[in-house]
Parts: sequence; structure tokens; C-alpha cells
Amino acid sequence: MVRLPDRSGARSHRRPGGPRARRASVRAHGVHGQRAARTPAGVISRRRAQAGESEPGRFGALRSALTGRSIARQVFVLQVVIVLLLVVAAVVALYLQARHDSTQEARNRSVAVAETFANAPGTRAALNSPNPTAVLQPRAEAARKATGVDFIVVLNTDGIRYTHPKPDRIGKKFVGTIAPALAGRTVTEEIDGTIGRLVQAVVPIRAPDGKVVGLVSAGITTENVGGAANRQLPLVLLAAAVGLALATAGTALVSRRLMRQTHGLGPDEMTRMYEHHDAVLHAVREGVLIVSGEGRLLLANDEAHRLLDLPADAEGRHALDLGLAADTAELLASGRVATDEVHLVKDRLLAVNQRPTDLEGGPPGSVATLRDSTELRALSGRAETARERLDMLYDAGVGIGTSLDVTRTAEELAELAVPRFADFATVDLFDAVLAGGQPEGSTSVRRTAVSGVREDAPLYKVDRQIRFVDTSPQARSLRSGQAVLEPDLRVAPGWHAQDLERTAQVVEYGIHSLITVPLRAGTLVLGVVSFWRSDRPDPFDAEELALAEELVTRAAVSIDNARRYTREHSMAVTLQRSLLPRRLPDHSALDLASRYQPAQAGVGGDWFDVLPLSGARVALVVGDVVGHGLHAAATMGRLRTAVHNFSALDLPPDELLALLDELIGRIDQDETTEGSAPVIGATCLYAVYDPVTRSCTIARAGHPPPALVRPDGSVDFPEVPAGPPLGIGGLPFETAELTLEEGSRLVLYTDGLVEDRERDIDEGLALLRTALERSGESPEDTCRTVLDSLLPARPSDDVALLVARTRALPADHIAEWQVPPDPAKVAEVRASVSRRLDAWGLDELAFTTELVLSELVTNAIRYGADPIRVRMLLDRTLICEVFDSSSTSPHLRYAAMTDEGGRGLFLVAQLAERWGTRYTPEGKVIWAEQPLP
Repeated sequence: MVRLPDRSGARSHRRPGGPRARRASVRAHGVHGQRAARTPAGVISRRRAQAGESEPGRFGALRSALTGRSIARQVFVLQVVIVLLLVVAAVVALYLQARHDSTQEARNRSVAVAETFANAPGTRAALNSPNPTAVLQPRAEAARKATGVDFIVVLNTDGIRYTHPKPDRIGKKFVGTIAPALAGRTVTEEIDGTIGRLVQAVVPIRAPDGKVVGLVSAGITTENVGGAANRQLPLVLLAAAVGLALATAGTALVSRRLMRQTHGLGPDEMTRMYEHHDAVLHAVREGVLIVSGEGRLLLANDEAHRLLDLPADAEGRHALDLGLAADTAELLASGRVATDEVHLVKDRLLAVNQRPTDLEGGPPGSVATLRDSTELRALSGRAETARERLDMLYDAGVGIGTSLDVTRTAEELAELAVPRFADFATVDLFDAVLAGGQPEGSTSVRRTAVSGVREDAPLYKVDRQIRFVDTSPQARSLRSGQAVLEPDLRVAPGWHAQDLERTAQVVEYGIHSLITVPLRAGTLVLGVVSFWRSDRPDPFDAEELALAEELVTRAAVSIDNARRYTREHSMAVTLQRSLLPRRLPDHSALDLASRYQPAQAGVGGDWFDVLPLSGARVALVVGDVVGHGLHAAATMGRLRTAVHNFSALDLPPDELLALLDELIGRIDQDETTEGSAPVIGATCLYAVYDPVTRSCTIARAGHPPPALVRPDGSVDFPEVPAGPPLGIGGLPFETAELTLEEGSRLVLYTDGLVEDRERDIDEGLALLRTALERSGESPEDTCRTVLDSLLPARPSDDVALLVARTRALPADHIAEWQVPPDPAKVAEVRASVSRRLDAWGLDELAFTTELVLSELVTNAIRYGADPIRVRMLLDRTLICEVFDSSSTSPHLRYAAMTDEGGRGLFLVAQLAERWGTRYTPEGKVIWAEQPLP
């Protein structure tokens, strides 16, 4: 198909002629591909169906081919006939050549045998013998059999035979020409001999003087001459048959390919096909271009000429030489795939689709279609704008409110709006909203978030406190709860009244249009959002005002959720911190430091405590209640109170954890009965350090092991038996006793420090070891280094950390005496105590101390069991302890007026600041503390 030179708008009914037009038409049929080629094939199929024909099947292919209706079938029959003739000619030629070669070989062999026998020793002498036949006949037969010829005949110069394969022929006249042989020449000829048609040679037998004295003839019958050729004939015929089959198969494949390319059409149908293609191609409202693999234009229909304004001689010229725009010419010349690619050609917007023609074995090149989309461009532009706005609203629903942080949510709103909607965006919130409360009568807001295409805009910076004047768009939005549009800020006096100098800078900077939208959550106004435009020259319009309202409405829900969470989180943090120690107690046994970091998602149940015990000992506690929120914090408070109470009993760590486990079981039962949420799990570590012996007894219930930093800086995780978490019940707890060097640091922590979703506990413990190895010696430095190294920016779990550096009570602050179970020895004890107090400079406490120890020792001698021991410790208080082997505990009671005893412990309670009893594996200890003067 070619574009006829005389076509302008309507299609001419005259068919194009000439070889160039025919070649273009064939190329168009071959490469126009998907749209033009398939339609006529379908038309032809329908015509065949209407004519009662069926598509050729496997067995009807030959019959259809022999009918000769299609070009492919005619070509197939012609090629098969030609191949058959060539095969027959080759077979005949091969047969004739084989016959000729066999005959020539027979002549040569006959001559060679005859000459050899004629010149053989004794042949000439036998001719002169009385009976030549008797001598020569055996020799001739032996030579005949050895050489494979059919006869060897020796004859005299008169032509009389001396030898012959058939003895009855001996003595008879030789059949053949002997005259040339008598003249001394060799004769070869084909004759009818006595044994049939044969090829023979006659050679002379010469005397020494050159005279011919006899003749020798040797030959082969014609039957044997043609035998070799006849034996080769079956092989030649077989090879011819194989060649014919291969040639026929190749011809069938070529014809099948031709049939696919021509769709089985005959010459008349091809002509009609051309006319249909020509009509469709030049009648469609789309431009069609076919370009060769070298980039030359092969075909352009009328619409393509009109859209591209092509010259009349465009066909055959290179695409780059057609005077098209550079981008359009490059696309056509490159042949690359294009789908609805828009190109500006003069005043038209053309949508170009281009596909290669060699995808399925076609010739190299490409087909391009052109569609005028000028009128649709405006509509598509508006549709694209609407789609972009819907996408932005969708992204707002997904991307705003990813965290429950008010400030971060405001930043997400500003970042989403720039640059997709505005060039600058600011979010101003009331201070009460940032704190989680509700704004009540406040007129000032705080700049919470700013986002822009540049950072040097003269807008108020983040964290700036702003009080908007009543005429400003922001104040009007806050007051009315409605969005305000200021299309031209140069003529907005109400906005200029806010700050004359700054607003002038804003206008000079290029910001020219403004939309303010209040952040409303129900009836509550949380703040105001301002959208500023500078780079785009067109101002905001009413449609963009509605879009801004929708965007801010979606963001307001997220900001209000974050505000509510902030309020709840603040309440939980306040409760949590109120339940934790406000400050750690001062104690001579330990240097202490602690940290508590609440989780970003919510307050948990992590806690710690430091509890002074009798005998200058100190208890260290770290625990964790599973879960977050007020319930976890309240449960933590109950456990901390219980630990305080149980520690007053001076219980070993394992027994204290057993009581806690039983307590949680009772709490779960009570709350399950009441319908409240039970305690789903709690862990705890309880350690008691004694500065006198430098021993530390530790037990843990499902809690991470403690870390021990020795004075040389090495870090270890002591092996402490891991009991079950609290609340499981039924399983005992075990203790581990450590001896700590003075200056060692004991590090207690909760699992939030070493374990989270991104790392397991083993990796966390390795990081903790590394942090402790490079931390300072003081507990404060240790806490700081550990949190800086392990705590993420937004922790998912709360963290409690307690670091204690050990001290030892000096030996000169310890006094100890063994007391025999004799009341008379009490006086000696009082004397020893008096001397020790004098050495310590505590003479003022001598009387009360002697009285207290006298009562305690007397009770031990009277009611206790041997051995009895007295120990006195000088610490922040004066501590007196009496050990005995009895497990009975004294009780404080009020003695009646008539009672003779029962007033000793009463006196002790009145004179001492604190007193009590603790049990040991060997018995009990009654202790009393007095403040130092």
C-alpha cells in the first residue's frame, strides 16, 4: 500500500501502478502487522465459510495444494515438479556415467591382460611348438581366472584359435578385427563373439626381430561390463528418493511459511486484499507510518501527511530529513517502542504509538500511529490534576498520623503539602494541645511545624509564640472555624496588620497567595494551618480551598488522637514516676545511680528500688510488669509496696520472691473475679549486699541476669539461677552468693535495655558488655554511657537501670565478742563495749548502749541457746547485734504493775531508733540502731 501522488483528502479509486508501488504494497502487507493484516484474513475466512469451504486439515492439505487456488499452493506444486525432474535427470546421468566408466575400465583391463599374456615368458616359444594348444590352453585359463576377464584367446597370424574358455572353439576362426594387430597395433572393440556381446582387445606377439608371429585377445562380456552399474542402480535410486523427500519437505515448509504470510490467498484474493488495505489505510482518522530498519519512510497514509505536513516525496526519504521536530524525528528513526507519547507538532499535540515489525520474524522496521489529542489534552490535564489531588488525600490518610506524637504529626502534614499543594506550609497549635490538654480561651499559638521548597523564607520559625491580630486570616479562621482564602497578599490589609515589616518581607520574597484552615476535631479548634504559594504564579482558587479543607480535616483527626494519647501518656508517666523512688537513699555501703526511661508507645511497669536493711546491709530491687499503660503502672506500685513490706522482715531473697509470687497469684484471682485484667506476667531481681562481709546474695524470677564490672574494668554476667516469672507458682527460687571486691559495680536493668524487635537478648548483652567496658568508674558515668550506647531514639519498651558501686565497712568499725551462757559475763560485755565506744569517741552513747546490750544479752542467755555472740558496727548509725542459736523471737509487750519482768525490750524500743529480729540459717539476730550524736 502506497500513498498515491494525486490523493489529497478523498481516496482515489485508481489503483497505483509501477514496481515501486507494488513493492510498497507488498511491504505494507508484510509489516503492517497487528491491525491491517489480521482483518482481511478474517474476512477471507468468513468468505470461505459462506462458500461452504472448510479450512485445510492435516489430510486435506495435499488436496488443497493440488487445487492450485492459492499462490502458496501453486508455488508448492511447481517446486515439487521441478525437484522431481531434477532427481530423474540426476539418476539417468549417474547411470549413464557409471556404464561409461565400467566400459572404459573393461577396455583398459582387456588391453593390460592381453599385453601381459603376450609378453609372458614362453608364450612366443609355445607358438613354435608342435602342439601350441597343449602348452598355452592351461596358461590362458589360469591367467583368465586370476585376472577376472571372461576369455584369453591365443591365435596365429591366420586368425586360428589355439586357446579358448570353451575347448570346442579351439581351432576355429577368431571373431573380430585382427588386421591392425598383424600390423603391430593394439585393437579394442565391442563385438558379438562366440560367448556373446563383449569388449575385447587384440595385441600382437612379436619375435625378437619385430615380426608378428601370433596374436593374443582378452575381453569381458557386456553382461559383466554393465553388472557394476546395475549393482549401483538401487543405491542411486535410494539416494534419489531420499533427496526427493528432503526437497519435498523443504518445499512444503517454504510453502507453509508463504501460506501463513499470504493467509492462503490466491492472486485474485491478493488483489482484493490490496484494495481493502488501501481503502482502510487512507480512510482512518489516524496517521499511519511505516519506517524501515534504516530509518527510511516506506509508507505514510493521508492522515499522516496531514498531521505531520509531510512533503509529497516523503516516501523513501530518511525520517530525519522530513523536516519534523527533533523529538518526533528521533522517535521515528530510532524505532523504539512508544505508547501514547505526546509530541508537539506545530499547533497540534499528537499521541504517538510505535511498535517494531520484527517481533515475530517480520522485516526490520517499525509501525507508528498518530492521533490528534489537542482537544483532549485540556480535559486530560484537568483529570490529571484531580487524580493528583486524590492521590495526595490518599497519602494523607496513610502518611499522617504514623506516630502518636503531636509535633511529629504536624510535621507530617506540612511535609505532605509541600510541594504537591503549596510552596510553604506552617502549622500553629495551642500550647495546651501540645501538652495533651484542651485550649481554653487562649489567643496565642506556637509555630509547631514549617515546611517549604526553600529554607530562607521570612516566615515565623518553629517554636515561635505567635499572637494573631483579629484581622489576620489565621485569627479569622480560629474564631469562625472556617477556611479563609487570600488570593493576593499584596492587597490583603488584614494580613498586613499582623506585622507590617515581616509581611512586606514575605511579599517581597515572592509569596503571593494564602489559604488558612482551622484544625478542628469536632467542636474543638486545635490550631490553624497556613498554605503559602510563591513559585507558581497562579493564586489559590476555590477548588484548592476545598482541597485544603479536606486535607486539614483528615490531619486534624490524627493530631487530636496524638493529643489524647499525649494526655494519657503524661498521666501514666506521672503515675509511674510517682511510684518510683524520688531519690536514692544515701548509704555508706553503696554509691548509687539510676535511670528510668519510659517507652515511646506508652508507660510500662519497669521499676527499681534501694532498701536499707539491718546490719548496714542494702537490698537492690529491679522488676518489670508485662504490658503498658495505667494498669501496668498501678500493678508495679503494688509490687513495690509489697517488696517494701517484705524487706522489713529481713527475709532471704528467695523467700521474698516466693511471697511476691504468691501475692501476684492472689491479685490475679481477685481481678479475674471482678472482671478486671489480670497481671499477665512480672519479673523481678532481688539482691542483698552486706558491706561487712562484702557478700551479695541474689535471686531472680524470670529477670535478665545482673552485670558485674570488677575494679579492673572486666565485665561479667554472674551465673544466677533463673527462676520462673512471678505469678506462675509452684516452683521454688534459688539464690546465688557472690563475694564482691570493693569498688565493683553491680548493674541491674530491665529487658527493654537489651532486647527489642530488632535485636535479641544475646546481641543486647554483648552491646551492654561493650558499653560497660568503656564506661567511667562512677555509677553516674556508667548510666550515661549505657543509655547512650543501647537506648534507641524511640524506645518501644521502658527501661529501668540501677548501678551500685560497692564499699566495704572498715575493719576498725567492727567490734565482736563471744559471750558464754553465764549471766555473770554480762558485766564483762558492758565493760568491753564501753572501752570500744571510748575508742570510737562515742562516750555519749555509752550508757544507752550498755543498757541495750545488757538487756539483749541477758535475754539471749536466758531464752536463747549457745553460742552467743555480740557485734557492734559503726556506720551512719551505731548498730548493736546479738546472735544466738535459738529460733524463738522475742515480742514487745507492756508489763503490768505487778509483773517482775517483761520490761527489757520495752526499754530497748524506747532507747533505740530502730530495732528488730532477723533469722539466719544458724539462728537469729536481735539488732538495734542508735543515731550518732
